[in-house]
Amino acid sequence: MRGALNAEKPAPGPPWDLPIAEAPLAFVDLEMTGLDATKDRVVEICVERVVGAETRDRLHTLVRPEGFAAQGEIESIDPEVASTREVGNAHVHGIHADALAGAPTWVEIATRVEALLEGAVLVAHGAAWDVAFLEAESARAGRAMKIGYWLDTLNLSRRTFSLDKHSLDALRKHFGLDQSRAHRADADVAALRAVWDRCLAALEPSTPRDLWEVRIAERRARERILAECTDAAREGREITLVYRARGKPPEPLRMVLTELALGLDPPRVIGYQLPGRGRRELRADRILRIEKT
Repeated sequence: MRGALNAEKPAPGPPWDLPIAEAPLAFVDLEMTGLDATKDRVVEICVERVVGAETRDRLHTLVRPEGFAAQGEIESIDPEVASTREVGNAHVHGIHADALAGAPTWVEIATRVEALLEGAVLVAHGAAWDVAFLEAESARAGRAMKIGYWLDTLNLSRRTFSLDKHSLDALRKHFGLDQSRAHRADADVAALRAVWDRCLAALEPSTPRDLWEVRIAERRARERILAECTDAAREGREITLVYRARGKPPEPLRMVLTELALGLDPPRVIGYQLPGRGRRELRADRILRIEKT
């Protein structure tokens, strides 16, 4: 879904090249009436603007669609009849029309949403869907919003953790997170941030751009990992890298690197593993981090 728009590199400079602890991040979750951004609508939004571990600003609200015509039509909702009408996907998020009767429309919250996202890196789980709906709702409100780049914890999880499933529900269960209010925007943002923290601990990124370079099925390696491996090979020093082979959990490997094969697809790091000095050739895109010494 819209993955091609996230293929080119973000422009240099902030927020993408700030240290990860200093970069403004906008954690986003939306609940919608369906999955077609051209006709389905947002009925709940949560955005938390975060720097480091500090939440700097936050919006959480239900959203009342106007002029909506799909499953369980919503026009300008009459509270007296709203309780008898269903909102699409209510079986998933539990949001019914009566709850939306007094909620603001997107037009009413658009300025607030834009302020929370301005100059921040958007982070979401399955982020292309959230981006598509953010842009569609803004367009309906007569406001242009284009989000070219984002970070997706679904992508980060697939690279980092050896799990059968990487949905937010599956990650909640795996990490023992609260499941009582799954598929409500505020609860999903809380789960999203918990998954984010675990990805950061495993990948130890330097900047948001470093995380953006964590790709699945694109056979590309992070520039920082390649640079650190190049330095280690040139100096002939021992390093410990954390490597996750396909279908296996992360594994620390003590290595002395001898060369990098950057012309291969994906690039490879080559050397011998300690203590046995057996030769290893590793895919650079599967290196999660290099341990600090």
